[in-house]
Amino acid sequence: MDKSQQIKTKRRFPMNLYNKLEEKLKNKSEDTQETVEEIKTAETKTEEVNLIKCPKCGKMVDRTRVVKKKYVCYECGGYFRIKTNNRIRMVADPKSFEPWFEDMEVSNPLEYEGYEEKLAAAREKTGLKEAVTVGRCKVYGNDIVLGVCDSRFMMASMGHVVGEKITKAIERATELRLPVFMFCCSGGARMQEGIVSLMQMAKTSSAIKKHGDEGLLYCSILTDPTTGGVTASFAMLGDVIMAEPGALIGFAGPRVIKQTIGQELPEGFQTSEFLVEHGFVDGIVLRENLKKTIHFLIKSHRGTGKKTYADFCDESNFHFELSEDLKEQSWYSKPRSAWEKVKAVRQVERPSATDYMEHIFDIFVEAHGDRGFSDDKALIGGIGFIGGQPMTVIADLKGKDIKECQERNFGMPLPEGYRKALRLMKQAEKFNRPIISFVNTSGAFCGIEAEERGQGEAIARNLLEMSGLKVPVLCILIGEGGSGGALATAVGNEVWMMENATYSILSPEGFASILWKDSNRAQEASEVMNITAQDLKRLGVIERIIPEFGGADKKTTEAIAGYMKEHIKEFLEKYNGKSGEQIAAERYERFRKF
Repeated sequence: MDKSQQIKTKRRFPMNLYNKLEEKLKNKSEDTQETVEEIKTAETKTEEVNLIKCPKCGKMVDRTRVVKKKYVCYECGGYFRIKTNNRIRMVADPKSFEPWFEDMEVSNPLEYEGYEEKLAAAREKTGLKEAVTVGRCKVYGNDIVLGVCDSRFMMASMGHVVGEKITKAIERATELRLPVFMFCCSGGARMQEGIVSLMQMAKTSSAIKKHGDEGLLYCSILTDPTTGGVTASFAMLGDVIMAEPGALIGFAGPRVIKQTIGQELPEGFQTSEFLVEHGFVDGIVLRENLKKTIHFLIKSHRGTGKKTYADFCDESNFHFELSEDLKEQSWYSKPRSAWEKVKAVRQVERPSATDYMEHIFDIFVEAHGDRGFSDDKALIGGIGFIGGQPMTVIADLKGKDIKECQERNFGMPLPEGYRKALRLMKQAEKFNRPIISFVNTSGAFCGIEAEERGQGEAIARNLLEMSGLKVPVLCILIGEGGSGGALATAVGNEVWMMENATYSILSPEGFASILWKDSNRAQEASEVMNITAQDLKRLGVIERIIPEFGGADKKTTEAIAGYMKEHIKEFLEKYNGKSGEQIAAERYERFRKF
């Protein structure tokens, strides 16, 4: 924290008095003297304390309480910028951090006047050798390589020593086969080093590419501020990108934009939350959860070459048994017509993918965004665990009420939804995670924005890439499966359907309109289209029909999920010991026969 923001006063001091005085001074109130007298009286009754000014709300707050909250303001939740040592203490096991490359030679490549003096002053002020500290540490006993940028050192700008330290740390992490976690913070490239600073962007990015090619995890955590050349290089190249709340993140900062082209940025622009909404960051991480989040990411991205998918827990975790009230019912529902099934799967009350996931997975953590445009809420994805086995999970979501249905676009993905799914599936391949895809969409969204952003290309790209994935892919149709929009996440080694689900080339209304020029004949069309699970099992399009125990609703959700969970293990066991090439070849042959 900046010492200029600290005020010596009294412990347990009623700080609201200082805030009250500040407000009166701001409003030019005439009774400020009364508040000053209150402060003097309070000062004589209390012990000594440190006050610091919150950078977000501007209030004077008790430094001790702020430190206990991991340098977060207890008044507004605003995040203070923190020193390197404090950051390391937050995430590393005690006394486990081993710094690397601390004695690198510093030079002035452009012989910029006064640069050496500026560096010396920064070293004196911060106690650091440079703007980034790198090294090895443990997180709950797991070895990682950790990097921390510190804004106190020339605004954590990236000069050649910063770039070299980061590059050497990543290279050593590659040799040691360790994951890398980088806390990013920067004002951008270091102006005093000019083009030499610019070259660090390419250098660090190249090292990350080689690290990733070895199937190793690189994560970046964006803190306030992360801008310029750092944003355009190592900060935005994580397999997983997280950000602290309220952090300023952008290529060109607000001041640069205003001075260059005269634009005033709107409120909330270039914040962590803005970047999540626009698809560039996987999620916001609170400081109180940082260490646990890093531990979770280590566990879920181990990326071993050993092709073992189902040796992760004992059989008891997969024992499936019906509840007492369902035991007397038939596993399968009473026969329904195709049209009855169409109407049933369109009901907003029908259980969604997340309802089943709650019972299938021990934990599910959602990731966000396509890293290109936005975070499509019609299609979610993330990592789920069954026992010790991490899996990548993809799911269409329609919504539970009219507000959520509108937010999720009624389960009709846009191109960015399919690109998000593909990003997560390629990540699953890199880290050897099986993929479970829950399909429930009437189709891809058709509209101006979808066409402008390449809906057809996005679906085609998914079909191309999914066909060659070198991990097992299981696709489960739980409701509607409409056209290419459904197929875009349903290119699996096996495809299952719930007994009342439907899967078709397009909606019955569309079929009737195109072939018979009369959409009112939709019910008749549904009966001739062969769209039910029973039809598709007979045609060899699906491998398994999942019973609904009388019909999918709140009462049967857990039983249906239990059936799925038990058979997911059976599915994965088939791929134990198989190479990625064999897995992809089997998927190719599955679709080749149609």
